[in-house]
Amino acid sequence: MSQLRFNALKEVFRREPVEVKIPERLSRLYNQNVFSDETMKEYLTQSAYKYIVAAKEKGEKIPREIADQVASAMKEWAISKGATHYTHWFQPLTGTTAEKHDAFFSTVEGGLAIEQFNGSMLVQQEPDASSFPNGGIRNTFEARGYTAWDPTSAAFVIDTTLCIPSVFISYTGDTLDYKTPLLRALQAVDEAATEVARYFDRNVNKVQSTLGWEQEYFLVDSALFNTRPDLQLTGRTLLGHSPAKGQQLEDHYFGSIPLRILRFMQELEVECMKLGIPIKTRHNEVAPNQFECAPIFEEANQAVDHNSLLMDLMARVARRHNFKVLLHEKPFKGVNGSGKHNNWSLSTDTGENLLSPGKNPKKNLQFLTFFINTIKAVHDYGDILRSTIASASNDHRLGANEAPPAIISIFIGSQLSGVLDELEKVTEGRLTPDEKTDLKLNIVGKIPEILLDNTDRNRTSPFAFTGNKFEFRAVGSSANCAEAMMVINTMVANQLKLFKSEVEKLIESGLTKDEAIFNVLRDYIKTSRNILFEGDGYSQSWEKEAAKRKLKNLKSTPEALKIEMEPKFMNLFLDNSVLSKVEIEARNEIKLEKYSTLIDIEAQVLVDLARNHIIPTAVIYQNKLIENVRGLKEIFSVDEYKSLAQEQIDLIKMISEKIAGIKISVDKTIAELKNCHEIMDSHKKAEAYSKKVKPYFDIIRADVDELEMMVDDEIWPLTKYRELLFTK
Repeated sequence: MSQLRFNALKEVFRREPVEVKIPERLSRLYNQNVFSDETMKEYLTQSAYKYIVAAKEKGEKIPREIADQVASAMKEWAISKGATHYTHWFQPLTGTTAEKHDAFFSTVEGGLAIEQFNGSMLVQQEPDASSFPNGGIRNTFEARGYTAWDPTSAAFVIDTTLCIPSVFISYTGDTLDYKTPLLRALQAVDEAATEVARYFDRNVNKVQSTLGWEQEYFLVDSALFNTRPDLQLTGRTLLGHSPAKGQQLEDHYFGSIPLRILRFMQELEVECMKLGIPIKTRHNEVAPNQFECAPIFEEANQAVDHNSLLMDLMARVARRHNFKVLLHEKPFKGVNGSGKHNNWSLSTDTGENLLSPGKNPKKNLQFLTFFINTIKAVHDYGDILRSTIASASNDHRLGANEAPPAIISIFIGSQLSGVLDELEKVTEGRLTPDEKTDLKLNIVGKIPEILLDNTDRNRTSPFAFTGNKFEFRAVGSSANCAEAMMVINTMVANQLKLFKSEVEKLIESGLTKDEAIFNVLRDYIKTSRNILFEGDGYSQSWEKEAAKRKLKNLKSTPEALKIEMEPKFMNLFLDNSVLSKVEIEARNEIKLEKYSTLIDIEAQVLVDLARNHIIPTAVIYQNKLIENVRGLKEIFSVDEYKSLAQEQIDLIKMISEKIAGIKISVDKTIAELKNCHEIMDSHKKAEAYSKKVKPYFDIIRADVDELEMMVDDEIWPLTKYRELLFTK
């Protein structure tokens, strides 16, 4: 096995950067392979195009005859791009994307063949629903499920396939994907935010949720990747001591991008441009061989589709450059893991960002309204926000000195905290003339000046305000953004509806609109104080302080997922028509099962490596030492032999002790796995994996780390010198 590693190294050192053809202007490639608005105007009749716009903006249904027109136009365009097949591209609850390809090819009478694609083919397909995660919604003998076209997200061509973004539902109408609940949440926040925005501008008819994600990832040479069964099967290194040089020198972050990596990034950007993914930023991240890319902000549904597509594109492009992309949140111990920051805001059809202050007090009151309502939403429903980022892989990252803690809090900066302090002093009921003047001129009126160069970032905060948006930093790098966006938008929609109701009651009681708004916002500031935190989220003092504030510290996935089944959080989705009770229960079941399965796979891989690779290798080296001791005994006197052989004898004993310790831990792990397999309740099973199986990972790893220090590297099979994975 050591020879396999050395051969891999030789292959890596022979690698040359792959040449990439880059146009003079990337902008010329933008949307080249997308059935975009401009393309639709070219291929569709004016009438058909209007129906598509109405479907996007107002959610209106598209008549069958119009669907036929769109399908015909889409087919002709796709064929002009070299497409031979089409697929409904959807996002099942596996966390990845899915597709079933059908050819345009069809036979007709007379032995002839044509390319066929009509409205019914565009609107709906029927994949097998029981073979995807469904949480018990579908039985194996009830396989029927449907994918349905989502006209709000643009179709695109990859290679020779027309991909049609779609939702995925069961025969009974229950959702089996990430997109459907997101679309419902976006509709809910649109309706609620539009009503509130009209307090400030009667011309607002629609509010969009916007998302700007930041995708972190590792790149590892494929030859080195293929020497690691643990990386191949689990996405992370289960064994291997930390390298001597990791990220201690802090010289990788924003450093010069290595040429092989740069070529990969350049080709990725070319492919992104063709597919309408507006990638703008690229740079080295903190850990060795860790990188990041980020796009321009987009409407949330489109942004989620683009991030899912990007993760697929990254893997495709990486193969051409002899790399493997690692999206696991913590692939290597001892260096930073990877996240996917979700930058969220709301914007109107009049072109305003509702979380950005304006040039006058009226616009700033609008900003404060949406700003404070978001804080109140997170205060009331922060625990469900924590559950959205709960996963086996993200558990390794949350709370480390690289990612936000598991305690949900909001950072807004000292300047805005001061504004809230002043607003909290507003008199209940009617405002005095002096108060009105003070609010307009000295508090609300000066918000743009306060925000200018004063909104710092707190990297330990899971939910931070960063000038004109909130940044949800705790989302994991492998996650689908849809769930976080679905929850945030549902929370905010729910809160804005409550706000509107409270304001209307005060207006009916005789207060002016502005007075009513200030009164409600003042109360929200008072009741939401506990969620605001400006300090170090990593500190133990914050854990103690958070406990005093009654903020939950849900450190593990099983703990976090229990929250989803509490009536308060179930009602949040039920009341806003985002998820049904059956769907909530099914999704919770799927997450728990996925957690247990991933820990089970890791445990089995770890047991196999320790028992069948690590121990035999240690025994081989131990036998070498024993032969050496025997030889010394043969050629030296008794006194000389004892002196010269003592170190080898001690090493033989220590190796035996470590082998025995590893074997005991392996046997206990296997026994705990058997116990877990017999547990039927999903929550109890997940807790058993968390509390009974996972602790042995660290015990085995520690013993193997010590064993590595003793054993000759020439025969070490898999794990020693993990820094080889960082070779550029």
